[in-house]
Amino acid sequence: MPKYILFFLLFIPFVAFSQTDFLHRKGTFFVFWGYNRSAYPTSDIRFQGPGYDFTLDAVKASDAPTPFDGFQTYFNPSLFSIPQFNLHGGYFINDSWSISLGWDHMKYVMNPDQASHITGHIDAQVSSPQIPVNPAYVGTYSNSPFVIQSKDFLQYEHTDGYNYAAVEIENYHPIWRKEKSNIQLDWVNGLGLGVIVPRSDVRLFTVGANHFWNLAGAGASAKSGVRLNFTKLLFFEAMFKGGYTNLWEVRTTGRSVDHASQTIWFGELYGALGFSIGRAK
Repeated sequence: MPKYILFFLLFIPFVAFSQTDFLHRKGTFFVFWGYNRSAYPTSDIRFQGPGYDFTLDAVKASDAPTPFDGFQTYFNPSLFSIPQFNLHGGYFINDSWSISLGWDHMKYVMNPDQASHITGHIDAQVSSPQIPVNPAYVGTYSNSPFVIQSKDFLQYEHTDGYNYAAVEIENYHPIWRKEKSNIQLDWVNGLGLGVIVPRSDVRLFTVGANHFWNLAGAGASAKSGVRLNFTKLLFFEAMFKGGYTNLWEVRTTGRSVDHASQTIWFGELYGALGFSIGRAK
């Protein structure tokens, strides 16, 4: 499905339905926690520093979900943030609109030893202090076939993680409600703007580290899904989110003279359990 279809679909419910029967939620707060799977189309990555400036074309990457192990990780209070998670909190400005702040902890891992194409140049000595480069990689390239060797050329991932922190606005359209109860199913659509705060684990020419979190870029997103309200207090949400992010400052060797940049489109599917707080106005 083309990337832009999701953005088009989000506007349909804003004009297609009238709301006459829904839960009163104006003035209430909510918070939810859940887990996600994410996917990424190919992405070009540019690496720059003293002695080199090259771009790897159409790099493939995957997420890195933690296998479900119940109380060992997912339900362990000291470890439950290790898997790919979603934490959001928000406020209903009226019965059908909310604004929220969220942290989507996704993971992005470049597939090792994959075939790509490279454009740019690599000298025999790079960075500062200088790093000697395997002579097999030294040269000038113009869309040349290239295998990204993980052993001595590049390991690249955002596994702790590819974190999207965003402000989102959501619209809620009731599509079903059980009579004489608070059980209600809502169609939820939203738009978001945010920043990318990754903890990138990179080895370039064998030099690098699992770096600390840094503000690496920004992005925008759109989402659509459903929220099932079991009571006025408890709900479950299942959502698809798609977005575009531009990372202009990815840490690589750990030296200020070296960095990478890339744009990443992402698709994310998450499920979350949430609670509403406060009394509706």
